[in-house]
Amino acid sequence: MIETQRLKIYAATEEQMEIWIAAQTIDVLKTAYTEMLDGCLAHPDQWEWYAIWMIELKDGTHIGELCFKGIDAFGSAEIGYGIADDYQGQGFATEAVNAAAAWAFRQNAVNSVTAEVDKDNIASIRVLEKSGFVLTEKIGEEGPIYRKEKTDSEKSE
Repeated sequence: MIETQRLKIYAATEEQMEIWIAAQTIDVLKTAYTEMLDGCLAHPDQWEWYAIWMIELKDGTHIGELCFKGIDAFGSAEIGYGIADDYQGQGFATEAVNAAAAWAFRQNAVNSVTAEVDKDNIASIRVLEKSGFVLTEKIGEEGPIYRKEKTDSEKSE
């Protein structure tokens, strides 16, 4: 579990993910969450890298999710995230992304964290910029790719 000043962020269990998937009414999310669970089951020793991570306020109120999309051969982990509409604009996404990236950098295998974002999603771009991600020259399936590199001090932790 990751804890910040206002948030608790944790990788969901298999049962929690199954319940979450069953409750989804948006087909693209249901498919994405099913793929995450499949990744967890295929790589149980790397559960955190495929799981749905729940984002909650300290009082247990669920406000969003994030995920990693595995780690590639170069030590890069892609992150995805979303915050419920009622909680947007309050810094929760930035807080969650910062905390998740810091957690990832504490893992020896990770050298960088990336995120793809639609070029018109100004709020998400702002979250990434405030979190220290920089725009790369690459374009992914969802849009431009932003990257944050592990710092030298994080490498020595």
